[in-house]
Amino acid sequence: MTSPSVSVIVVSRGRGDSLALTLTGLSRLNYPTYEIVVVADAEGQAAVRRLTLSDEVKTAAFANPNISEARNRGIALASGELLAFIDDDAVPEPTWLTHLTAPFAEPEVAAVGGFVIGRNGISFQWKAQSVDRTGIATPLAVDETKPTILTPPPGRAIKTEGTNMGFRRSVLAQHGGFDPAYRFYLDETDLNMRLARAGRITAISPRAQVHHAFAPSARRTAARAPKDLFEIGASLAVYLRRHCPAEQHDAVIADMLEERDRSLIAHMIAGRLEPGDVRRLRRRLRDGIVAGQTRELSELTPLAAPTTAFKPFTTRLTGKPEVVAGRSHNRRALRRNAAEKATAGASVSLFVFSPTTLFHRVHMTKAGVWEQQGGLWGKSDRSGPILQLTTFRSRLNRELRRISVPRGLPSP
Repeated sequence: MTSPSVSVIVVSRGRGDSLALTLTGLSRLNYPTYEIVVVADAEGQAAVRRLTLSDEVKTAAFANPNISEARNRGIALASGELLAFIDDDAVPEPTWLTHLTAPFAEPEVAAVGGFVIGRNGISFQWKAQSVDRTGIATPLAVDETKPTILTPPPGRAIKTEGTNMGFRRSVLAQHGGFDPAYRFYLDETDLNMRLARAGRITAISPRAQVHHAFAPSARRTAARAPKDLFEIGASLAVYLRRHCPAEQHDAVIADMLEERDRSLIAHMIAGRLEPGDVRRLRRRLRDGIVAGQTRELSELTPLAAPTTAFKPFTTRLTGKPEVVAGRSHNRRALRRNAAEKATAGASVSLFVFSPTTLFHRVHMTKAGVWEQQGGLWGKSDRSGPILQLTTFRSRLNRELRRISVPRGLPSP
């Protein structure tokens, strides 16, 4: 069976270094027919040039702080049968597109969401969720070994996370793409609701996985403390106008203000915000709500056909997946060996175990290597025991079983 063509769209603003790592991951996907579309400001465009990818990816210069407009700009350039979206602070597992596209074999499937791994590279940040008219998401239990087609009740939608989602291009174009009234926040949730209302079907594919680092931006610090909440408030107000009965708006807004206030106070107690910051952010949030309540809403019209031909990207993966593993005192040699294998075209998983109980962390290096570090007796799965007595070989096999499917490795 021929794999459908996929356009991977990345929007970036003010995150050149983070975008570079995202592109490193995208250049190492195990998928036969995909193109990469980058919609970015000058810093992001420079990152594409720095990686010498200018001739291999489609790019569009865009610096406006409006993620919906930027995504629509990417859709205009995208020529794949399917469109996949990933953020500029995320890195996909090598089999990401294989698993994300699998549910589209069913003709009724219009959208697919995957699982998102958090900053430690191991724990899941988001799995399957549904969302309601107020924008509140609720976890859903699904079989984590295979895709599941989900049909929500009236007034709800299956949520796809903006950093790991795919759509049929024809469907997305028919429904007008992303609504520019959402400059940031709830933009993909609004699309989910519109698709559900039109009777479109969404699937969740748990093995389609990306790692989401939550890189700092104009809206938040590296410690995830907010810098500004204006567009959060504005987007919520727009969402309520689009989807929620008017008589519920005040209660939803009151609940959100209370929840955000608790979060701001927690950041202040932790030393990530000053009292003056909390007062300013509270004011900006309320100002945003007022702005969103009067923001002009326009009717979305179908998007045009792509403006460019499909531009296949040649993946850097040319060999079989490989594993490099050893102890922390050999870290430099292990990293050098892993980088050499990655340069030669292998998808490399590097394990560096120390004689400790340190928790494990996973990240992709600039060399394109998946590196996992931690204590031989420490946690990887955060729900496990603090102390895990084991041998080196047993521990390695346990970690290989954990990652074998998304990494494309044979299970030990």
